[in-house]
Amino acid sequence: MRQIILDTETTGLEPSRGHKIIEIGCVEMVNRKLTGNHYHVYINPQREIDEGAIEVHGITNEFLQDKPLFKDVVDDFIEYIKGAELVIHNAPFDIGFLDHELKSLSVGRGKMEDVCSVLDTLVLARQMHPGQKNSLDALCKRYFIDNSHRELHGALLDSEILAEVYLGMTGGQTDLTLTHKQDYLKANRDSEGISRLPENREAFKIIRASDDELADHQKYMKALAETNDGSVIWQ
Repeated sequence: MRQIILDTETTGLEPSRGHKIIEIGCVEMVNRKLTGNHYHVYINPQREIDEGAIEVHGITNEFLQDKPLFKDVVDDFIEYIKGAELVIHNAPFDIGFLDHELKSLSVGRGKMEDVCSVLDTLVLARQMHPGQKNSLDALCKRYFIDNSHRELHGALLDSEILAEVYLGMTGGQTDLTLTHKQDYLKANRDSEGISRLPENREAFKIIRASDDELADHQKYMKALAETNDGSVIWQ
């Protein structure tokens, strides 16, 4: 399963008022593991950036003067995301801008939904934590993810942080190795169809939690208790 965690920065809030994308940042995850295959580009919007937007992301008009136009990067971008599931926090914002950019090209390129599917982590967070704050910063705090290095918004940085948040929201663990053990047991069934453990029990490695991991577990249980009237069955 290939997922692309995506974020954008823009000149303002409304593509219908001529605002444009100025940064796209993506990180790739395959089978819930980050691959290190990132996509990152700054884009010249050919218009002024709102002062309020600059205060959020720190990207200036001067910085973008020598950057490529969206039409110059669109082919590489589409090739990178094609066929993947996009994971986006508040997806309608980013998808709205991307669809607007695609529509503005001289040769129509369709919509994002023609290229890939989309999972909105804001919708997911609201389902999991109704009535609570579900901004990216709030989710970092809830899932004990360090975002202290995030002084300003940045598309690639926010994508990297969202990847950690998404893994935390959807289970955290990336490989329980159950498949490998099941394959081993299937291969070692006797004539009666019974899977028996090997005489050499060292074939099944036991990895115990460290003190730091146990402490992190207790912190997580405390956070769960705070959101569930103090009741946690895993204590």
